[in-house]
Amino acid sequence: MTSWLHKCGYPTLHCVLFCVVLAANIIGGSSDSGESVCWSPPVSSCSECLRRGPQCAWCFEAGFLDGAEVGERCDLVGNLARRGCGLEFIEHPQVMVEVNATTSNTQVSPGEITLNLRPGAEASVIVAVQQLERYPVDLYYLVDVSASMQENLDQLKTVGVALSHRMREHSSDLRLGFGSFVDKPVSPYINVHPSKLNNPCSDYEVKCRPAHGFHHVLSMTANMSEFTRIIKRQRISGNMDTPEGGLDAMLQATVCQGEVGWRGEAKRLLLLMTDQPSHLALDSRLAGIVTPHDGFCHLENNVYMESSTMDHPSLGLLAEKLLENHIYSLFAVEQLQYQWYEELVRLLPGSNLLFQAPKLIDVVVDAYKRLLSVVQVSVSVEDRAFSRFLVSVSPLCPEGSVSHDNRSCSNVQPNQTVYFNITIGLHSCPDDEDDEDDVVQVFVRPVGYNESSIIKVHSRCRCHCGPDWHCHDDTTHQSTCGEVTPDTDRNNQHLNNRDMHTHTPDLDPEHTPTRPHTHGPEWSRQCRAEGSGVDCNARGVCVCGRCVCERNSLGTVYGQYCQMDDYSCPYQHGLLCGGRGMCVSGDCVCEEGWTGESCRCPVSTATCLSDNGLLCSGRGRCVCGRCVCDNHQYSGAFCERCPTCHSSCQSHWRCIDCHLSHGLSQRETGECNHTCIPLVGYVNDVTVLLGQVWRQCVYKKDNCYYRFHTALVSGNTLLHFNTQPECVSSRRYVGTFLSVCVLTFLPGLVMLAVLVLVLHRRSLPQGGATDQQYNPTGKDLSHVPKTNEKTVSYRRDRPPGPDRPMEMHITVPKMPLGEPWQ
Repeated sequence: MTSWLHKCGYPTLHCVLFCVVLAANIIGGSSDSGESVCWSPPVSSCSECLRRGPQCAWCFEAGFLDGAEVGERCDLVGNLARRGCGLEFIEHPQVMVEVNATTSNTQVSPGEITLNLRPGAEASVIVAVQQLERYPVDLYYLVDVSASMQENLDQLKTVGVALSHRMREHSSDLRLGFGSFVDKPVSPYINVHPSKLNNPCSDYEVKCRPAHGFHHVLSMTANMSEFTRIIKRQRISGNMDTPEGGLDAMLQATVCQGEVGWRGEAKRLLLLMTDQPSHLALDSRLAGIVTPHDGFCHLENNVYMESSTMDHPSLGLLAEKLLENHIYSLFAVEQLQYQWYEELVRLLPGSNLLFQAPKLIDVVVDAYKRLLSVVQVSVSVEDRAFSRFLVSVSPLCPEGSVSHDNRSCSNVQPNQTVYFNITIGLHSCPDDEDDEDDVVQVFVRPVGYNESSIIKVHSRCRCHCGPDWHCHDDTTHQSTCGEVTPDTDRNNQHLNNRDMHTHTPDLDPEHTPTRPHTHGPEWSRQCRAEGSGVDCNARGVCVCGRCVCERNSLGTVYGQYCQMDDYSCPYQHGLLCGGRGMCVSGDCVCEEGWTGESCRCPVSTATCLSDNGLLCSGRGRCVCGRCVCDNHQYSGAFCERCPTCHSSCQSHWRCIDCHLSHGLSQRETGECNHTCIPLVGYVNDVTVLLGQVWRQCVYKKDNCYYRFHTALVSGNTLLHFNTQPECVSSRRYVGTFLSVCVLTFLPGLVMLAVLVLVLHRRSLPQGGATDQQYNPTGKDLSHVPKTNEKTVSYRRDRPPGPDRPMEMHITVPKMPLGEPWQ
């Protein structure tokens, strides 16, 4: 959408109207959810049907689905039409958009839009906001005059003239105003001792003014000398607690338009200067003040008179009043309180936070330029209907600017236009269903602008059902024949009123009831089809001579004698009518593009087109999306195959041999006509002929392979012969064998030789010395003795002689290291 917005340029009225209508039609008609939501669970009235969703419609035709339940009249528009309901009898309200072209704004357009919405529907409109180059400016100083603000008051005495000169670069007309505040003049916020009421600074021998909630001192003026004179006359005051009543004073300075002198065409800036945090709503309970603020102006003689009787305003109320009166709020605070006010300004649209710097003029000018570069809108709905609407905003920022939080655009330059796409959805209807003229206003307010756009939303929650408003639903009811009660179908009223005077001749007049019964022989005959002995085909009950058909889990039974239903149709893949149609009177009514008994056949023949663009390759018919070949010899998805149509490869070998014997010469092709078909061609590469039509064959002669292809085209056999044979000689086999042997064994021999060489080198002594002795332990051999003797003694248990046992000594010498074994 951004591309054509650039083409439109700056917002002309025609361009904006086009934006509004286009966006509303697209969004409003795009709802698409499951069709079962319309009839499950069953509905009993047209109004209830409309509330099911924007896709649901109601058929108010008198004879529609005669005998079926009332809820069957609620369905999708397409389904109702396929089931026999005329389009002129379908109640399906559409989203309507109307732009009031008579309201003209300079900065915000369009000024007024009217929407007609039904439950579940939504529409989107475009509101354009243009930034002008220079604005008149109203700047109101709201100053905390507690004792700690003495230095700030002294600084203000030189601001007026200097600020006027600086703002000439950015504004065509600057006006200044002034007001002061301290806190609520009640305990415990101030000292209520009589000596402290008139002079809170008496302990310091300083003359102070009494504490006050808000005092409007100077209305908007272009006389900078007057502003300076008023500032010089101001005196400080005092209070007991740390927080001040800044928000209380801000609300009065905002809503007291006439007293302050706010101009309608000017950019309005409210500058709050303080060095302490502010009281919030409910803080006044410490002083016994429980009355909420009403949001109105209460100035008398420029003094806020309800300061001691009304609570501090809530942030929501203050934000609402700032928006209504198109006021930017600036907070100039000390560094110690910066974090507290940083959280506060996030809740107040169009607010900015500043440091109290020595160069206050530079701070104010920079803040003004920053505020003008940000374009933000606030969308609000009337409180009584807030819960029934869904609203979303999306900005379309101009080139060079940046979107923030989907609500604003920053870095907007003068004469640039910002577009806001505002989507409004109706979630539910009002509780009072008889309130047909319910109109809810949605306010689109660009922050800080003195213009706004109003969107009036009409809720379409009731049905009209043609000129006579007869919807044939359950808004009235007949409990017995001829007795009308509020819960019966109005569609039966005329018929039953006509039949209530019918008397049964077989009955005794003395026993004739004063009011006809709903059952009896006469009524029973009216509920039976010709030749049938069962009421309503055993699929309903007879009430006052009319069949009320049953409803089961399979679907709906309807008809004068309950002889029709919407489920006795062919199934495919477990779905009624293949999921592509509706069952009407036992027959499938298919959706567009489908046909067949079960709606399984596509109407289009695109699935039967072969690669050559012919329908079934010119050999068949397209039946239900598939090719049916005229000749049973052909097969395949497109009748492209014919295995028996082609001659075998062997049948062409004589022809190939004939051509080879004549040297494959084009001049001598006629010599082979007695053995060949006349249509023979020579090609250099038969791979270009690969496909479903051609059949590949091979002919071998003299160790050469000749490839050729055959095909049957239009009843004639074609033969394409490859002139490049693939020949293989015996020498080639021997060379291949030798190459494989060499490449296999030679690398193995090389690897084996390398392995033996490595092992041999590792077995040699280190350093190449052949006489060096091997020392596996790594010990110093000089300490190892060359020889060693060990004696082992053995004693026999039975001595050989009577004197002493026999002893045997064995000496085992230790072999010198390096001596060979003997």
